[in-house]
Amino acid sequence: MPFITVGAENGHDIDLHYDDFGTGDPVVLIHGWPLSGRSWEGQIPALVEAGHRVIAYDRRGFGQSSQPWGGYDYDTFAADLDKLITELGLPNVTLIGFSMGGGELARYASRYGTGNIKKLVFASAVPPYLWKSDDNPDGAVDQDLADWFANGITDDRPAFLHRFVDMFYTAGGEPGLLKKPLVSDDQRAYDLSIAELASPKGTLDCTVAFATTDFRDDLTKIDVPTLVIHGDADGIVPFEASGKRTAEAIPNAQTHVIEGGPHGVLASHKDEWNRVVRDFLAGSTGTVTP
Repeated sequence: MPFITVGAENGHDIDLHYDDFGTGDPVVLIHGWPLSGRSWEGQIPALVEAGHRVIAYDRRGFGQSSQPWGGYDYDTFAADLDKLITELGLPNVTLIGFSMGGGELARYASRYGTGNIKKLVFASAVPPYLWKSDDNPDGAVDQDLADWFANGITDDRPAFLHRFVDMFYTAGGEPGLLKKPLVSDDQRAYDLSIAELASPKGTLDCTVAFATTDFRDDLTKIDVPTLVIHGDADGIVPFEASGKRTAEAIPNAQTHVIEGGPHGVLASHKDEWNRVVRDFLAGSTGTVTP
């Protein structure tokens, strides 16, 4: 089982687990909260078959990676990503970040430059800045929502995660009599089992990181072909507050909006998502086939 060491805490190594499949131009997949690299299993075969070497890793605190007490901030996440890319010797790499994973893309490009980046894909991603404030009135997270996350995770984390996974796959975010999750009960149970095994501390701290980190300046450093792909019914990370603004901030960024897509489009709209991303990766200038 492959791991790389990215640091230490109390004399113990902090290791990141990763999977590495295929050959060809490298693509690194960065998962969302509160899942792991397993969340890409619907995308990895399609990307390998398209001729890519695909690396999916577990963020610190999640999946089979170490679960340290600290380091759940985007400067550390970007440093972890840089160590992965450097240790594996990945040249001219494409980075695909889903949900909170989009934050790693922005911070990595800003801190480490774009010289080794071929393309970027922001998938249902949190940039540019989710926190609602006087200088960011279009943000999607206020103190009440932050408290909902924090109280749910600290009071009854399994029950909270169960509800969150249902919201993850429901158009508009909140299930009801007329709106049901767009994936099977089994898919949601599978995701819940992954989320429950994550670090409780990391699960909590990451909500602060993705809600309050300002990526607006980071996005100005991006000068490589970029795709923004997002569901228009995402009730977790709304397109208007995130993907739309990210595309506007990056020169010549391509945008693909998935009609009726909830937050969890990797599973609910897998075929459309795979087609669009494969077309973007294949295009010489990062174009998307309509």
